[in-house]
Amino acid sequence: MTSRNRPITGLNFPAPRRRTVVKAAAAGAVLAAPLAGALPARAATETPAFLHGVASGDPLPDGILLWTRVTPTAEATPGSGLGPDTEVSWIVARDKAFTNIVAKGSTTATAASDHTVKADIRGLAPATDYWFRFSAGGTDSPAGRARTAPATDAAVAGLRFGVVSCANWEAGYFAAYRHLAARGDLDAWLHLGDYIYEYAAGEYGTRGTSVRAHAPAHEILTLADYRVRHGRYKTDPDLQALHAAAPVVAIWDDHEIANDAWSGGAENHTEGAEGTWAARQAAAKQAYFEWMPVRPAVAGTTYRRLRFGKLADLSLLDLRSFRSQQAAFGNGDVDDPDRTLTGRAQLDWLKAGLKSSDTTWRLVGNSVMISPFAVGSLSAELLKPLAKLLGLPQEGLAVNTDQWDGYTDERRELLAHLRSNAIRNTVFLTGDIHMAWANDVPVNAGTYPLSASAATEFVVTSVTSDNLDDLVKVPEGTVSAVASPIIRAANRHVHWVDTDRHGYGVLDITAERAQMDYYVLSNRTKADATASWSRSYRTRSGTQKVERTYDPV
Repeated sequence: MTSRNRPITGLNFPAPRRRTVVKAAAAGAVLAAPLAGALPARAATETPAFLHGVASGDPLPDGILLWTRVTPTAEATPGSGLGPDTEVSWIVARDKAFTNIVAKGSTTATAASDHTVKADIRGLAPATDYWFRFSAGGTDSPAGRARTAPATDAAVAGLRFGVVSCANWEAGYFAAYRHLAARGDLDAWLHLGDYIYEYAAGEYGTRGTSVRAHAPAHEILTLADYRVRHGRYKTDPDLQALHAAAPVVAIWDDHEIANDAWSGGAENHTEGAEGTWAARQAAAKQAYFEWMPVRPAVAGTTYRRLRFGKLADLSLLDLRSFRSQQAAFGNGDVDDPDRTLTGRAQLDWLKAGLKSSDTTWRLVGNSVMISPFAVGSLSAELLKPLAKLLGLPQEGLAVNTDQWDGYTDERRELLAHLRSNAIRNTVFLTGDIHMAWANDVPVNAGTYPLSASAATEFVVTSVTSDNLDDLVKVPEGTVSAVASPIIRAANRHVHWVDTDRHGYGVLDITAERAQMDYYVLSNRTKADATASWSRSYRTRSGTQKVERTYDPV
């Protein structure tokens, strides 16, 4: 076609439309009642019950945060505000049989916290596996495995983390979580954002067919809505299995609140018609902290830092709460030094932490891609679905202003800080974009590779959320075979990009290298989907560059 390989620079872009995502199955296809639909059918006959599994998170050398939700009565569904105060006890043991109990206690679950329970256990031994469970009214929860972090000054031989992002319930099953849970070798797993999605049924991409029904069926706006949606997700058996297998370290991105969220609003929020942004954001954050085993260091945010001995520390970012509104397309606002992605306090905290770190590796949990991304020359057939995926005008694409590309002054400041202070071995771990990438992070993309690389970045693809082959509705690998070489040609710091597959990553760290193994699923719409190793990339200590390696760890 005459449009093939047509350069897309110099185009004029109209203002983006609200909800620039793919429309899928009709909302009327969801038959379950909003509240009852968040629970399995057996809830009506088993009370009290632990229908949403157990979880642990944010491991410390001497502690771990435990989580569950109790359903005290049949009507006490998530978001209902119903159900009596219920005493919930917990025990922690060194063995799965719970014969060597090391900690125990109790708390009260109330409707005020949606009957969710957290127990922040301290006094544990570092780098140790523990088993835990909850009890209420004579009913025991499933057992979970937790693992504490190594001692702060410990010489750690290796660490292994699962890495995931972007799980759309309607689009498929969470087999990625099942395969990570089955490994049995994870110190923890990182969820880099979009743990839930806020859309109404059928409003987000599913190749035109909803694999399973959302609850509630409408777009979530209120505290009750967000609680129902979290409750729905936590009924997934594969997600429950992973939460029970290893501690999670989670940050949010936009869909835990609303698409393309910023400090004062979101693309997927209409002020007035959908209430105030302040109320919606507060409701979303409250539900998130109720339903997730996250220990905030600063109230209302997910930025915090964890340490894993002398081998690695992990700085976790919140790139939604403080950011300026995404720049308008086609103008120079992306370079405006008054605009911020992180907020000044968070950026200063990140810079100070990276500079003072005495670990071998400095990991950064980063919800949107920091590496520059220029599209180069794409055919119209590829440009339009890529624009949809990124939520941009389909007529053209100059930059994804929701990523660090939209906040270039702040990115330059951070990368200059790494270079001027000779901070080595910084690895950004990223989700959001529904593709897998292995990138150097250049100081100056325009002259790379002649200019230096300040860090490296591993981006994991989505668990189920649409990527390019889903939007075009072609077999996996079809689009990537064409798009990947074009993207790499325009971005010389990109070593690899897979635009088409779903899956997860496994990050393995030693003193010599940090390696990401990329795994892909056979079919996101199948509950029994298999997983297979796709590729591996590593960065060797001191290089600040990515290289391919030909075997998983």
